[in-house]
Amino acid sequence: MKKNQKCKKIGLPRVLIVGCGDIGMRILPLLGAHFRVFAVTSQASRCEELRAAGAIPLIANLDEPATLARLAGLASLIIYLAPPPSEGVSDTRSRHLAALLSRRCCLVYVSTSGVYGDCGGALIAETRTVKPHNLRAVRRVDAEQVWRLWARRTGSALSILRVPGIYAADRLPLERLKKGLPALLPEQDVFTNHIHADDLARLVMQALFYGSPNRVYHAVDDSCLLMGEYFDLVADRVGLPRVPRLARDELVLQVSPAMLSFMGESRRMSNLRIKGELGFRLRYPSVVDGVVGIGVV
Repeated sequence: MKKNQKCKKIGLPRVLIVGCGDIGMRILPLLGAHFRVFAVTSQASRCEELRAAGAIPLIANLDEPATLARLAGLASLIIYLAPPPSEGVSDTRSRHLAALLSRRCCLVYVSTSGVYGDCGGALIAETRTVKPHNLRAVRRVDAEQVWRLWARRTGSALSILRVPGIYAADRLPLERLKKGLPALLPEQDVFTNHIHADDLARLVMQALFYGSPNRVYHAVDDSCLLMGEYFDLVADRVGLPRVPRLARDELVLQVSPAMLSFMGESRRMSNLRIKGELGFRLRYPSVVDGVVGIGVV
């Protein structure tokens, strides 16, 4: 009996998750017993956790191409969640893996909304020209191009999800609120976009099985919040003081360069494509919905 069960498991469609962090771990239960799932990790200490979640761990390092050979041709369904390196202008990690994948398959690449740069608060669709304003976003644009070229070369189906700020009960700006780091004055504030981590996991699955080939999708909810409004909403929900508001020239001296770069980009992202093309229904249509069940700290 055990042998038959094992044979059935081996015959299941194979899914490869590259970069199985928080979102990957949320995806694993959605795959259930219908797929044979391989999860790439560079940390041997995570193998037990991945096995317990139903995945077969594979130790490999995207920065070391020699460790990736076993991934070639392993699965026909691939979810790529790994971030680019922290330096440079190219995503060498995507390049290393794409060079090995020669078979046709379906791949979802999780990118970032930062590829658009500052849009002056405009409502934007997926057809908007990318204009990255920092090296993090430049590397993401490079990765998107790498996977587009790979899809054309192999005849594969590629879906790119451009993701804004991800939140969940354990992914809130609590430390920032506790430190009282300031936000911009309302009249100078920027629009920010959000997606609940559970909705993102579900959307990755939807794109994997129903996405149109070589298509970009905005992984975003219905919220339309200024950044300071988001901080206030979370602060009120968890019982922390609202952060002070400062003019931009004063705020420069009190926040990190990374946070300051986020405060220099304002856009509102349309989610009509995920609803119309993918038929996706948000479980948490807005941040208000998503923080309802979050307790006081």
